[in-house]
Amino acid sequence: MNQLFPTYPKGLIHPVKGEGSWLWDEKGHAYLDFTSGIGVLQLGHVPQEVKQKVMEQLEMIWHTSNLFEIEPQIQLANKLAEISGMDLVFFANSGAEANEAAIKLARRYQQLVKKRNRYQIITFNQSFHGRTLATLTATGQAKVKEGFGPLPEGFVSIPYEDIKQLEQTISDHTAAILLEVIQGEGGIHPAEPDWLAEVEKLARDHDILLMIDEVQTGIGRTGKWFGFQHYPIQPDIITIAKGLGSGFPIGAMAAKAELREGFTLGSHGSTFGGNFLVTTAGLATLEAIEKHNLLEHVNVMGDYLRHQLQREIGDFPQLKEIRGKGLMIGIEWEIPVADLIRIAKDQGLLLLTAGPNVLRLLPPLNVSKEEIDQAIDILKRSIDRWLENEKKSSI
Repeated sequence: MNQLFPTYPKGLIHPVKGEGSWLWDEKGHAYLDFTSGIGVLQLGHVPQEVKQKVMEQLEMIWHTSNLFEIEPQIQLANKLAEISGMDLVFFANSGAEANEAAIKLARRYQQLVKKRNRYQIITFNQSFHGRTLATLTATGQAKVKEGFGPLPEGFVSIPYEDIKQLEQTISDHTAAILLEVIQGEGGIHPAEPDWLAEVEKLARDHDILLMIDEVQTGIGRTGKWFGFQHYPIQPDIITIAKGLGSGFPIGAMAAKAELREGFTLGSHGSTFGGNFLVTTAGLATLEAIEKHNLLEHVNVMGDYLRHQLQREIGDFPQLKEIRGKGLMIGIEWEIPVADLIRIAKDQGLLLLTAGPNVLRLLPPLNVSKEEIDQAIDILKRSIDRWLENEKKSSI
């Protein structure tokens, strides 16, 4: 009996062990995991450096509350400020909570500090920012909002990379613009640098905040610490989660010093956010990425992965595009890919979707060249079988 709400599809595999880029099910079958827990496991499964630090922390203290100073929390906040260029950090438990904190900070700063009636958050079609009421309202996908009305007011979603529409949408009530520099759940769509520069200019001209959702693009996934660092922009707020904790539930919102008065004593909080265990895991994750020079490794392996994909599967007529940055790759097809995911799983390769027609590849940042070669070999064989099945079903 399974008494869970059916909010996620089950049945791909029943994992019982993980190590590096690999998972094993209860029958001992091995799977090359190019999902990384949906972009969470930057160091792969059960990284020993993180495990050791967390085990040491477990022997001392797990939880107090944020009424007390938590040393690894302070250290992690300082490190995040250093690598992001931000100045202040608030810790939460997920990406949705991090985005919720960003939305609250933007509104409170505009209304109580700047003394302006600004509350509107502009977001973009096909974006994804979470599943709390505020963040699903911010998300630019109708399917995630179905049945949850009435939704909070003060959000508007417009076409991605449409600067004229953005300019027309900004009003005297606009508090902030919230965007992903690479839309993740929306199909792995990297933004054009010129568009992002124009977005930032509009934000500065209208004295509104620029907020970047780095939940999926952050912590080295694209070959830099954060996705926005590929572009000529400087956000006021960024949000972080997924890869920060190597599987431990942690989120963070980081902001520039000018926003300090937006969050004051008692204005926001989290019982579990930034506890000893998750911040210890976060610190260990960042230390391992630096120690093993994984940002450079991601750039090298990302280029290799895209090159090999283009060489090995680029001639399939049903293929539309291979795109992405670093080890955040989308492969768009003319037909839905759900059956391809199942076939690849049966061959020993775990993949994700990013919309019905897009395969999403999110291997660990420390994936090897040999593992990439093995994954592409399985993928190519799986595509052959998938397209043959599609051909038979259309007869």
